[in-house]
Amino acid sequence: MSLKIIVLAKQVPDTRNVGKDAMKADGTVNRAVLPAIFNPEDLNALEQALRLKEQHAGSTISVLTMGPARAAEILRESLFRGADKGYLLSGREFAGSDTLATSYALSCAIKKIGMPDVIVCGRQAIDGDTAQVGPQVAEKLGLPQITYAEEIIGIDGKKITIKRRLENGFEVVEGKLPLVITVNGSAPNCRVRNAKRTMKYKRAMTPSEMQQQDGGYISCNEKPYLILKELSVADIEHDPQWLGLTGSPTKVKQIESVVFAAKESKKLSANDGDIEELMKELIANHTIG
Repeated sequence: MSLKIIVLAKQVPDTRNVGKDAMKADGTVNRAVLPAIFNPEDLNALEQALRLKEQHAGSTISVLTMGPARAAEILRESLFRGADKGYLLSGREFAGSDTLATSYALSCAIKKIGMPDVIVCGRQAIDGDTAQVGPQVAEKLGLPQITYAEEIIGIDGKKITIKRRLENGFEVVEGKLPLVITVNGSAPNCRVRNAKRTMKYKRAMTPSEMQQQDGGYISCNEKPYLILKELSVADIEHDPQWLGLTGSPTKVKQIESVVFAAKESKKLSANDGDIEELMKELIANHTIG
């Protein structure tokens, strides 16, 4: 049984490097001043999709991301690891989207691409930590969902079996295709780039990127697999009031980077006496024991 799989991925600002200029006056993230990375849990989701592809011959993986032109970089990263196609949903109309507007835009793009058998995404993005987009996409598409997935055990006909992470253990659940799966950070890490695929797809670009390259169109017309699909607001059926800032009821007032620093420190030598004294002190103040 071959599967049509869509992975929802996001290029996010590296929240380990949040500075004083990280927020704009309108309450949105100033992404231009922050390093951009592939959202970690979306990489976990990509790995689960790749494993499904390996188990079911003829399956295809399309990666869909919404963002500015530079977000095409994570589409290339996905191709390097084993994805088949990349779609960038981009335009000023999507700027400032919260989870509600983002999930609406993504659901419209999925309808344009074609409904898949499985939609996989990370549990949450590190720039918001809301874990809302995946479930909201499922609701807008009228699909069942399984969240906090740690492993896709297998698919039998139209039934999928998933190991799901809980706070104090796990459970194994079943669902019917098509459905949406959000993948937990405790799932296996994504495989590294494949060297041959990296060489093959390193020049893959969106049409907007091609316009900035001398001779780019000639190269990509000869090799159509190097074309990353680019969708604008004109390519999807939508209601404008649900897009961007207009369709985003969530307003962020302030963000800050909190760094924990030790107020007290104690330097120990390697001798047994110092270590024994430390253990006694920790037991006495009930830090341990």
